[in-house]
Amino acid sequence: MRYVHSAVHASAPSYVKHPKLPFATGTYQPLIANNKTFSSADFKARHRAALYTHKASLCATPVRKSIYTPTVSVSSPQVFEDASAIKQPQNNQTPRSRKAIQEVRQITAATSTTPVTEGRGLTRVGRTTVIAAKSAAHTIRNTATKVCNAWHTFTSLKSVQFIIKFFQRTHALWKKRMRFSYAFYAIVFTLLTSAEVIFLQWGVYSEPTYDKGDEVDQTTKILNSVAGQVTKFVSQIWLEQKYQFLLNFIGIGLIYLALVFVLNRFWIATVIFGAAMTAYGVANSIKMGLRNEPILPSDLSFVSNGNGGNLLSFIPKDQQALVNGAITVLIWFSCACLLLFVLDGRRRFIHCSWKHPSSNAKNIIGTSSRALAAILSVVLLVSYTWNLNIPGAWSYTLATNLGYKPVPWNTYEDAKSNGPATTFQSLVRVKAMDKPSGYSKKTMEEIAARYTKKANKINTSRANILTDSTVILILSESFSDPLRVPGISFDIDPMPNIRTLKDVTTSGLMLSPGYGGGTANIEYQSLTGMNLANFNDQLISPYQQLVPSQKNVYTFNQIWNDACQAQCSYAFHPYLKNFYLRDSNYKKFGFKYFRTIDSKPALKYQNHIDAGYVSDASAYQNVIDQLNQSDGESQFIQLVTMQNHLPYGDYYTNNEFKEADTSTGLDENEEVQIDTYAKGISYTDQATATFLDQLNMIEQPITVIFYGDHLPGIYASAAKYKENQLTLHESDYFIWSNSSSSSAGSKLSPEESDYSSSNFFMASAAEHMDAKVTPFLALLTEVHQSVPAVGRFASTDADWGTGSTSYLDSSGQLIKKKNLSSEAKHLLEDYRLVQYDQTAGKGYLSENWFNRVP
Repeated sequence: MRYVHSAVHASAPSYVKHPKLPFATGTYQPLIANNKTFSSADFKARHRAALYTHKASLCATPVRKSIYTPTVSVSSPQVFEDASAIKQPQNNQTPRSRKAIQEVRQITAATSTTPVTEGRGLTRVGRTTVIAAKSAAHTIRNTATKVCNAWHTFTSLKSVQFIIKFFQRTHALWKKRMRFSYAFYAIVFTLLTSAEVIFLQWGVYSEPTYDKGDEVDQTTKILNSVAGQVTKFVSQIWLEQKYQFLLNFIGIGLIYLALVFVLNRFWIATVIFGAAMTAYGVANSIKMGLRNEPILPSDLSFVSNGNGGNLLSFIPKDQQALVNGAITVLIWFSCACLLLFVLDGRRRFIHCSWKHPSSNAKNIIGTSSRALAAILSVVLLVSYTWNLNIPGAWSYTLATNLGYKPVPWNTYEDAKSNGPATTFQSLVRVKAMDKPSGYSKKTMEEIAARYTKKANKINTSRANILTDSTVILILSESFSDPLRVPGISFDIDPMPNIRTLKDVTTSGLMLSPGYGGGTANIEYQSLTGMNLANFNDQLISPYQQLVPSQKNVYTFNQIWNDACQAQCSYAFHPYLKNFYLRDSNYKKFGFKYFRTIDSKPALKYQNHIDAGYVSDASAYQNVIDQLNQSDGESQFIQLVTMQNHLPYGDYYTNNEFKEADTSTGLDENEEVQIDTYAKGISYTDQATATFLDQLNMIEQPITVIFYGDHLPGIYASAAKYKENQLTLHESDYFIWSNSSSSSAGSKLSPEESDYSSSNFFMASAAEHMDAKVTPFLALLTEVHQSVPAVGRFASTDADWGTGSTSYLDSSGQLIKKKNLSSEAKHLLEDYRLVQYDQTAGKGYLSENWFNRVP
């Protein structure tokens, strides 16, 4: 420790800085006539604990002397630092002081082994970093200086100065531009929402056509025209006290309101709302024309799965003008909204400040109101839509008070009477089935036992095993006999081969719930044995509304999977894998793989006929390849074709059906579509005959179930008459076995096969093959014998069923539900319980081997 013997400040500055000294273990004592002793508390450590002693003014004689004396040996690192400078002990040191100094020297020597090399390395790195930083800073400064100089040079130009001064003068006026009032926003909101409601309703209607001999007065023509029907839809508020227009206004107005409050930009929300509703209206109009069905919530899966671009390929040529016109209107509408956005001095619909939400009362109130309005508008929209389909809920009660009468089994009529927006929102929330009365584990055990006995009884008279044969289930897109449609005739038969085949094998007409569309629904029925008639009317598409939420889904292909103790079922579709969510659904069904044009690997054969889709001949060839790879193993193959899918433009070359068309009362567009469709049916007929010939050459038993899913929506003239409705819901089917099968040449009786629905196909195939059945197939066999065909579609008379379900007898006549036999009613009730258990219930039947051969 360095000792200061005397601090004589005769000619020194007013302040002298001494080395850092600790005060914790000593005292600072004056050496002159001042006997007062100071403690360390009398000195404040400032500037790194340096000691400053105060001197008086300069004088010849010292005024004050002081000395610091430690009381004990010091161990502070700072003391060591000072002590290391001591080389010789002073003569006047006490022994006690010498001992302390020696201890300090020993400790200092021990701590002097710091690695010098590492310190030097760090120093070099630090110096390099500092140099690089300085160089970069210098470069940035030079660049910034050059940019500033260039900018000053540019802005000093006279022309630029003129522009700057002009904007400086006008900026004050621009900042004072008018803020549009909320009343103006309300007017725009009302006009745009009303216009969209009218546009959506306009897309539902179509212009009526009249036969040449019909005498219709001008007033009737005006009232029946699209404009007349739209006018009636609006004016019925005053004429008939029906408020469907107001109901649709509320439905889409809530969407508009939610956009405004969430975005907090009125004009941006207006552009988004107008564009979305216009696009929806155009798509709705096109679908109504093609399928007699509005846009449904389940259709959105096409877009969400990245298939929006492919949907454009379905737009018919006669609707292209509508699409182009809508695009033009949207461009002008967007430009107008952009201009109003620029001119409007109100940037936010509700004042708020997210950066300083609590800086003042205005920001607190505005930000809170903005957040609350956004949340409440979304909650209100969701609540309205979620409850619109639930009797007793607030939005359902509101809608019924405004004249809402749901017709969910016929979405076409529902959209016409209630408006497409209300129809869409009412189908957002769907419950698959209501719980049947008496449903319990005990009840299902009794049903399992009852139909196990039925299966055993059936199986005693049947010789074959179902899985000993390969079964090919073919859904032929839109296949049907056009000559059965009233008013359609040709000089050439478009399907001579299949017509001949139907005479010698099990065949008939299938009651289809769809017209112009609904492929996946009929496909679902044929694969599962379930019928849409048992579901609630609001469930429109099981593939999109039911299957994705099911953990376990039973399908008939699983019978073959069980037999081979693996996945022995395969699926093919010459189009996109995600349509109707087939890719994910087929995995649940248990198919080993699903081949499409966009799968990996893709379908091997993808040939087209002219400008159409992948031909049926190519689709069949993929199945033949799969059979050749099976090494004789029985399997289940699912094929959904695409060749005859809409639209039906004039894309076939050498179409002989143009000249052979002898139909009457058709307009030009309808005639072109029917002629094109007939040519496609002719190609399917030829390809199917060739395919069956190839199957005859394979030495393993094969049975084919072939059916058309629905009629194409091109028969506008026939669809005008209610008496043709049933005919437009009947397509062709047949069940055929190759020459290697023991059931070759089999044909069920007309009572058993003339009329059917797709959910009965597997039971009929088992009967055709003389094959043993599962308890579930036994139930389907019993139901089919009592009620040959069941279909959910809008019948000509609501008395024919529940208003949504139609029943046919063995001669194809509609049966009223109340006229069914008691046995048939009992079977239908069992069927309903089974379907509920396997789709929405607890799955008690899976514990009772209900889907396996006893």
